[in-house]
Amino acid sequence: MVHPVADANDQSPFGSLSPSEFYARHSVSHSSDHITNSRGLKLFTQSWTPFPPTKVIGIVAVVHGFTGESSWFVQLTSILFAKSGFATCAIDHQGHGFSEGLKNHIPDINPVVDDCQTYFESFRARYPPSLPAFLYAESLGGAIAVLLHLRRGPRPWHGLVLNGAMCGISSKFKPPWPLEHFLSLVSAVIPTWQVVPTRGSIVERSFKEDWKRRLALASPRRSSARPRAATALELLRVCREVQGRLSEVDAPLLIVHGADDVICDPACVEDLYQRAASKDKTIRVYPGMWHQLVGESEDNVELVFGEIVDWLRSRAESAGATTDDNEQSGGGVGDVSQY
Repeated sequence: MVHPVADANDQSPFGSLSPSEFYARHSVSHSSDHITNSRGLKLFTQSWTPFPPTKVIGIVAVVHGFTGESSWFVQLTSILFAKSGFATCAIDHQGHGFSEGLKNHIPDINPVVDDCQTYFESFRARYPPSLPAFLYAESLGGAIAVLLHLRRGPRPWHGLVLNGAMCGISSKFKPPWPLEHFLSLVSAVIPTWQVVPTRGSIVERSFKEDWKRRLALASPRRSSARPRAATALELLRVCREVQGRLSEVDAPLLIVHGADDVICDPACVEDLYQRAASKDKTIRVYPGMWHQLVGESEDNVELVFGEIVDWLRSRAESAGATTDDNEQSGGGVGDVSQY
């Protein structure tokens, strides 16, 4: 199944089509709304569902990364999931995309996790409780997805797909040594100061294909400003928290990561794979690929996202079969697949 990014161009994720024409081309319906969180911020939400006769076989909740949004590249992947049979939803984090808040400022990850949990649970409530639900996350979203899973909410997630997950920031991208160690002081004095230098632009070091790099920069809601002091400090703290809890992860797990990712360290997701308690876990570290796997060549995009869709479908079918067995006999055995 061809990823919808094949129909994009360097100025619009929809290529030469209008959004409604693009959705129709890919046989999905789209809706958007705003929710107001506990801090009074209006947050933008979206959802995509397949046109009949495609049957909804599961739910996918999508978590975007730092400086990202749900309406650009992530939307194209969401459309892929919807046309593959999944009711798909996404939310723009505070200060990202169409959501309110200081641009790209996340001084505390916990309220962002709260926002995701509130919206995702409300979306899941639209469907039967027996419908399997999965988290798909990119970059910082990977850390958020792990924390969501570890909260053990009212209903468990049937699997996590972590794409370029931020379990650790690469030393090739972190701020120079002296500033990293003085971030606590800087963030305490001027938390919103956009002072933190990184070793290159996120976009320039994430997307390998030139035209996709131009498309990423074409988003009117993307900022190329330096990270704010308190945000940079929090991202480093989140990595330490996640690394300290890797052994608690026990959901079915698919990790996909570029071996040449210089934003999020591949060694850290390999550590997650080794330490996770999940009985069903798979890791794919692709030689030569960068941080944004959707930013690779068409063949590589089809390889990576074909594996993701196949994994989701097989786990949705397995979860559905287990639900049927439980209804009939009161028990069941999960699927096991290891790399």
